[in-house]
Amino acid sequence: MHELSIAQNLIDIVTDQCLKNGFSEIESIRIKIGRASGIMPDALNFAFNAIKTDSIAKNALLNIEEIPVSGICRDCSNEFIVEEEYILCCPSCKGSSFVITTGRELDIVDMEVS
Repeated sequence: MHELSIAQNLIDIVTDQCLKNGFSEIESIRIKIGRASGIMPDALNFAFNAIKTDSIAKNALLNIEEIPVSGICRDCSNEFIVEEEYILCCPSCKGSSFVITTGRELDIVDMEVS
């Protein structure tokens, strides 16, 4: 379960930023996770809640926004968005040459601190 190490890194990053800027408590963290990132949001949330207890994020809520997979087909120039985690072909022309433009993210958007 790599979500545990991701949760630990997330807590480390936000704690470091919070303390550098003179804050002592994290109230919430908002992140974006791409559907093709390989990260399971429920597992990440579970891991975050399990390990936050000994940190300044002990009362923090983790708000996760899932980003769909999107891309551009090199064959037909179609821009597409799919709800699946993986794309095997262009939904329009069924071509196999495309560029993924979103869906692999793991970004910290912001946090509320006090």
